[in-house]
Amino acid sequence: MNKQIKILVMEDDPYICDLIMLYAEKAGYIVNVANDGMKGVEMFYDSLPDLVILDIMMPELDGWEVCKEIRKFNKTPVIMLTGKGENCDKLKGFELGTDDYLVKPFDPNELLARMKAVLRRVNPMLDANEVVDLPLLRIDLHQYKVTNADQEVVLPPKEMDLLYFLASHPNQVFTRQQLLNELWGLDFEGDPRTVDVHIKRIREKLGNPNSYWVVKTIRGVGYKFEVDNQ
Repeated sequence: MNKQIKILVMEDDPYICDLIMLYAEKAGYIVNVANDGMKGVEMFYDSLPDLVILDIMMPELDGWEVCKEIRKFNKTPVIMLTGKGENCDKLKGFELGTDDYLVKPFDPNELLARMKAVLRRVNPMLDANEVVDLPLLRIDLHQYKVTNADQEVVLPPKEMDLLYFLASHPNQVFTRQQLLNELWGLDFEGDPRTVDVHIKRIREKLGNPNSYWVVKTIRGVGYKFEVDNQ
């Protein structure tokens, strides 16, 4: 990464803190933990993290008050993590400016996916540090430039993001929903076939398939960027 992403976890349950830290650090994030709301606000302004994981029921200041304090001066993304699943709590969280909401108990892999999706929405370039360089194809997300067989290919931003994401995960299969979550966000309510339309346009612009790589349809599942590693 060009910059290590800092995560601040505000949670008073040591087990949940340890679980989040284990998965987030393994994914390459820097993680700090605050066990009460007051300490969390202090740590927030000391460290200015890239993302906050925030529990509602905490000592000193609850999650609602913490979110209000953060939103007074700062737009850092916040994922609310709580045992409450009622719609009124979700609505209150979104009204206060939270970016996503996850109910306990939760799958840590789902939390990681939501973290990545929120960070990508806030700053698509935050984790885009590598140029994908393959035979006949170069994708440079920093310059938003694609070169295919030495010819520049003009792609609009969403097609560029989709091509880069698939190519930076070679030979890995993604469902349409996974691609929507990653690139359009978890709150996307449009037609999942949006992915198909973008894939079709990408293929048309890249031209005829070659023996080195191909954007491949996995029938009944989704897509993968298949690369010949030989």
